[in-house]
Amino acid sequence: CVTLDVQAACRDTTVTQELLKEGFHRDLLVKVELGEDAGGCAVAAQVRLPPGIYVDPYELATLQQHNLTKAVLFPDVIDVEAPEYLARGVVLLLFLEPEARRSRCFRATVPVHARYHRPAEGTWEALVALGSPEVLLCCCHGHLSAECWEPAEVDTPCSSDTTSPCQWYSTKHRPASEESVLRVPVGLREHSSLVCALTLLTTGLCSGLILAAACKYGHFS
Repeated sequence: CVTLDVQAACRDTTVTQELLKEGFHRDLLVKVELGEDAGGCAVAAQVRLPPGIYVDPYELATLQQHNLTKAVLFPDVIDVEAPEYLARGVVLLLFLEPEARRSRCFRATVPVHARYHRPAEGTWEALVALGSPEVLLCCCHGHLSAECWEPAEVDTPCSSDTTSPCQWYSTKHRPASEESVLRVPVGLREHSSLVCALTLLTTGLCSGLILAAACKYGHFS
């Protein structure tokens, strides 16, 4: 019975995430409701982003300068121009802010962007799935339930504003009820020959027009 009570208490922590807006440029909203009071604790969500989606570090730096979002990227150097099949996954540590009237509820939003994918066969879209985030706490008072929280290997401060080390703790929780899926438009592989032919034709036509204009209006010594 004790074991069941402990498991029930630990499962009280819930996390949800949503992809807002449409298209290649979205907002990732993460909300966490803790099963116990976390007064004085820093709360964060560790999100593993697959290669098909990324956070722009330059955009993130601008948002942090205006105190709109607080987050850390691992690694912090990201090729924002790379397509999905040449990119690597990254880890986003997103610091959450408490809600005004609910002391156990925390939330944060960060812009995310879809990468271009290879042309597919028989479908107009590629699916990029986001797994449920890991909930992390960093507390000064150290009053966390030992049966629910355990030390996490996260090498970052308790706040994006400080540089001093911090011990984070993770918990088992109910995952997001629905997996967040980003649908990315892709080209059809069957159209490759047509696209190549039209591209060559357009390139040749434009080059011819430029050459004709240069010959007509150019001044050659």
